[in-house]
Amino acid sequence: MKPLLPSGHKLWVGAKDYIVIVFALCLYAFGFCGFILPEKVVIGGVTGLGTIVYFITGIPVAITQYAVNLLLLAMAFRTVGRTFVLRTVFGATVLSLFVALFQPMFPDGIVQEEPFMNIIIGSLCCGVALGLVFVHNGSSGGTDIVAAMVTKKSNVSIGRVMLYVDLMIISSSYLLFHNINSIVYGCIFLIISAQMVDYVINTNRQAVQFMIFSRKWQDIATAINNNAHRGCTVFNGMGWYSKKDVKMLLVMCRKIESVTIYRIIKSIDDDAFITQSNVNGVYGKGFDRLKFKAMKHYESETQEETLPSDHIQDQIAKAEQEFVHFAQQKADAPAEK
Repeated sequence: MKPLLPSGHKLWVGAKDYIVIVFALCLYAFGFCGFILPEKVVIGGVTGLGTIVYFITGIPVAITQYAVNLLLLAMAFRTVGRTFVLRTVFGATVLSLFVALFQPMFPDGIVQEEPFMNIIIGSLCCGVALGLVFVHNGSSGGTDIVAAMVTKKSNVSIGRVMLYVDLMIISSSYLLFHNINSIVYGCIFLIISAQMVDYVINTNRQAVQFMIFSRKWQDIATAINNNAHRGCTVFNGMGWYSKKDVKMLLVMCRKIESVTIYRIIKSIDDDAFITQSNVNGVYGKGFDRLKFKAMKHYESETQEETLPSDHIQDQIAKAEQEFVHFAQQKADAPAEK
């Protein structure tokens, strides 16, 4: 089976992923060290655990962060697999180096005497950074490892496991500072960063789906093809109120192209019935390219699975011979009479 993409293209895609991951981890370390840590706020994950150790013992966050990640990876090696471990070791190493670099540079919050503003900005930076890491198939370690181990052994979702672990770490900060504000700020960080992660992950895949009902469906479909350069799929239907056959157009387009679709429809049929819904993950010609690795030898394995076994082939041949013999007997029957 021939490779789907040239080797040079694969090499560039892999290099681009690592470049973006390094930049994202740098952004995460900057947001954490410049805005979150100076405000003595404990966030979730291994970074939050390192923050607690730092305020108790004075050990830099990067050291605790890296040591805990290696310990978790050693425990999870057989469960999560070699690829996940290598990817996480890279992410954890780069993140720890950036945290070690930035922590001494920001003894105080960048926005002076504005703790809430520091938390907001830090949450945005960290959320965008984690989203970029996940989009480019990276991992920063921490609760990702715990979640991967738990989901391999149970049906609990990754998001729920990460939420439980993060809330437990954030709540433990009360034992250290005896201040409810620290827990509140930690929860605010958790909510904002999670929303930013989802936003970054889904931004590139945002598309809209139109379902259009109109008597002038041919004109609308032709105009969308020619002017918006998008395809249309025509479905047959029946309006139950009118008991008449109708045509329905299905159109997929980018979110920013939805205004163009609306203008085309309105200019042709102002009475058209239109529904619009958001969809994520539209792949194919004119949209996103699937970035998953193709299964090796998939074609040959599929062909082997679809071919009948020798025993079944023998039965088929025997049945064919019996059918031919029976047909000959039927054909000879009138001659014998």
